[in-house]
Amino acid sequence: MTRTYLSPLGEILLASDSLGLTGLWFFGQKYFPAPPPEEISSPEAEHHLDETVRWLDLYFAGQKPDFIPKLHPIGTAFQQLIWSLLLDIPYGTTATYGDLAKQASLLLGRPHMSAQAVGGAVGHNPISIIIPCHRVLGANGQMTGYAGGIWRKEKLLTLESAAH
Repeated sequence: MTRTYLSPLGEILLASDSLGLTGLWFFGQKYFPAPPPEEISSPEAEHHLDETVRWLDLYFAGQKPDFIPKLHPIGTAFQQLIWSLLLDIPYGTTATYGDLAKQASLLLGRPHMSAQAVGGAVGHNPISIIIPCHRVLGANGQMTGYAGGIWRKEKLLTLESAAH
């Protein structure tokens, strides 16, 4: 089930199923999904969308939401790992792709992890803002990559008063 949300940074498409929020994309962003084949409505999916709207309303009002809607991002095991690491980046702070690569290599028991591989997983995050891929910077704090556009990444970091 989907819903459109009008944010200060443009229209956002929200998608959910009975297990949780499956997507949050800015209209026209890179990796924007194809329309779902069929709208499947359920009270649970509707509830997840309502909670997401409440979260976004707080967030865009400049408040740090004190909850996270139930999430159900769909991806590979590696993507899921990286997305879980993104959720650990605190509101108002940033991390680098290299930081995430080091964390992932430790969790996977590997001596090294490519920051580019991490960047690919970050870039394909289906639930932007809530799974905060905008908090990831390049080496030396460079403002790089954001499927919704660098200008939105800058605005989101400014909203959170993150140092960048």
